[in-house]
Amino acid sequence: MPAPIDATQTQAWARLVELSQDLNPDLRAWFAENPDRAENLTRTMGNLHVDLSKNLVTDEVLEALLQLAEETKVADRREAMFTGQHINNTEDRAVLHTALRNPEGTELTVDGQDITADVRATLERVYAFADKVRSGQWKGVTGKPIETVVNVGIGGSDLGPVMAYEALMPYVKDGLTCRFISNIDPSDSYEKTKDLDPETTLVIVASKTFTTLETLTNARLVRTWLLDKLVEQGAIENTDEARKDAVSKHFVAVSTALDKVADFGIDPENAFGFWDWVGGRYSVDSAVGTSLAVAIGPEAFEEFLSGFHAVDVHFRHEPPAQNVPLLMGLLNVWYVNFLGAESHAVLPYAQYLHRFAAYLQQLTMESNGKSVRWDGTPVTTETGEIFWGEPGTNGQHAFYQLIHQGTRLIPADFIAVANPARPLKDGDADVHELFLGNFFAQTAALAFGKTGDEVRADGVVEELVTAKTFPGNRPTTSIMAPALTPS
Repeated sequence: MPAPIDATQTQAWARLVELSQDLNPDLRAWFAENPDRAENLTRTMGNLHVDLSKNLVTDEVLEALLQLAEETKVADRREAMFTGQHINNTEDRAVLHTALRNPEGTELTVDGQDITADVRATLERVYAFADKVRSGQWKGVTGKPIETVVNVGIGGSDLGPVMAYEALMPYVKDGLTCRFISNIDPSDSYEKTKDLDPETTLVIVASKTFTTLETLTNARLVRTWLLDKLVEQGAIENTDEARKDAVSKHFVAVSTALDKVADFGIDPENAFGFWDWVGGRYSVDSAVGTSLAVAIGPEAFEEFLSGFHAVDVHFRHEPPAQNVPLLMGLLNVWYVNFLGAESHAVLPYAQYLHRFAAYLQQLTMESNGKSVRWDGTPVTTETGEIFWGEPGTNGQHAFYQLIHQGTRLIPADFIAVANPARPLKDGDADVHELFLGNFFAQTAALAFGKTGDEVRADGVVEELVTAKTFPGNRPTTSIMAPALTPS
């Protein structure tokens, strides 16, 4: 593997230093001087519209950022990832989460392994299992069908599945619910199981090695609860054989450690594996998403994968100036390394996305939480931001004050869905329009602020004018989807 390129030694970096020192952001003036700014800086990715126009960038800044990507050979690293080169050199592994969503028939062989065939074979097993649970064919120890799926995991084995399950709640099968246990605090497992019927509960234990301390501890807690409750209800006899039979009917695993799975009491035939080339934070579209596949069904899960794949294709093939993931990543580099930003707000105007910020926290902060480069030498740049956020309009009444009027620069991504996830009743359309109105109004207020004269025009007394003035020039990216669907 070639030595990493020091971004700070490139011509583009030097140019960005100059531009940042000379930058005098004035979004009001920029929009007035260029009425087409919003149109010129809006990109599409599938059916997503991504408006970058309210970011603190000029044409010269964007040109220099794209030059930086070229000089640091981002395209080469991207292709190395997609083709299965061992870019994870500390573990000498490929990084192939993109292969999890490749369409059937995609040719990809890495280290002698037919990646697509292996992925599809595992998916088919997951789908067959999901169909059994959803149809009632899979039954608990007393012959009752499953009504609740409990996913026990942590990190990527929890954050991805719970985020997607909550986001796709309108697609969940009626009469079926999922719960997610991750914290080793025993109150987590207690609260998630206290009102469940063990006879209709199925537990998925997600741990690649089946040695993760938190996950195995919680799995044992849930196993004890389920068995003791079954005995208490008279559903099974209090014998080792009866308990073993109950575990085999109420527990499955997402793991490759089949010996440890068997030791726990789970039938290895009911274990779904994934691969060393899948990092946990990227694993929701592998067997780690089994709980989601059960909840929304194989057909919707395939749509879920197709959405990932559409973004992969865009990122891999779209020209740099139109490439949304590349541009958003470069904007982060700009804000963190040149304008002093330390955090990044993620603000979905969709309640179903209330776990999305937490999911992005792991994706970004675990990936970029590094202080050395791949050859072990110290980094020469800032490596990431603190990602955080809450759904609108909750955040408006909690922390937006700091973003609007505080002294820190906090770039923010606003996410909205044009059409509601569930059919609206008479009168509800006005509420949805009000909700979206907040989305548009907040990005405008952050960008353009409110001058002293505008405050005075509202009749505010002079001594309060400065307190009610908004400086504006707070950067935002607006992402609009037509609907919240699996894809």
